[in-house]
Amino acid sequence: MSQTSNAQTLFLQRQKRSKILIQAARILLLLAFLFLWQISADWGWIDSFIFSSPRKIMQTFYEMCCDQSLFTHIGVTLLETLVSFFFVVVLGLLAAVFLWSFPRVSKVLEPYLVVLNSLPKSALAPLLIVWLGANMKTIIVAGLSVAIFGSILNLYTGFLEVDPEKLKLIYTLGGARREALFRVVLPSSLPLILSVMKVNIGLCLVGVIIGEFIGARQGLGYLIIYGSQVFKLDWVLLSIVLLCLIAMLLYSTLRLIERRCLRRRSL
Repeated sequence: MSQTSNAQTLFLQRQKRSKILIQAARILLLLAFLFLWQISADWGWIDSFIFSSPRKIMQTFYEMCCDQSLFTHIGVTLLETLVSFFFVVVLGLLAAVFLWSFPRVSKVLEPYLVVLNSLPKSALAPLLIVWLGANMKTIIVAGLSVAIFGSILNLYTGFLEVDPEKLKLIYTLGGARREALFRVVLPSSLPLILSVMKVNIGLCLVGVIIGEFIGARQGLGYLIIYGSQVFKLDWVLLSIVLLCLIAMLLYSTLRLIERRCLRRRSL
């Protein structure tokens, strides 16, 4: 018993050490990249006007924080992303449940969903501007359009892959399709739903930025386009860095929610 306990302790220590080393390697890689970037700009290896530098980006960040303009752009983009993500989750789940509940309807609609999912969403953005106008509603719809069809297809496919023996048991005991949905399909598909949500949050952010490129007066996407037009490339690179940080924050939040939900599910 003592040997087993010691072996388990050593294994946990190795796992913890491995995680620390991985995190340290990630941080060192980032610091090395930033250092090389700054040195290249200082020594003229790259054109600092075109490629900027970490120092100039931090200076731009400080200046825009002082006049509070940056917080407005970040808040607008974040709000549009979260609203579009909410609609993607709700509508995607409802549509997938509808398709699972009516197999004949799903066979009719599935080819159209595949085509719509394959359609380049950037091609829809100009039409959305014409149809809905240049406002926040249009940008939210743009974010929604990027993720919704793939979400429906992935969830519907996952619902079809639920263990048929469990469904057969529900029907054998006299349960209807409703009981099968709420007692078997949805609980069994919880890991899939959470996984699809992690993918969709990034897609919604991409869709929102596409919409802001074309029809926005605020937001990080607008800041990228405006900065490139007036040759303030520090604004462009700062916006890109902030978008990376926002994507990491949103993904990490959903990952934490996923871990807690699956931990409670296993108890």
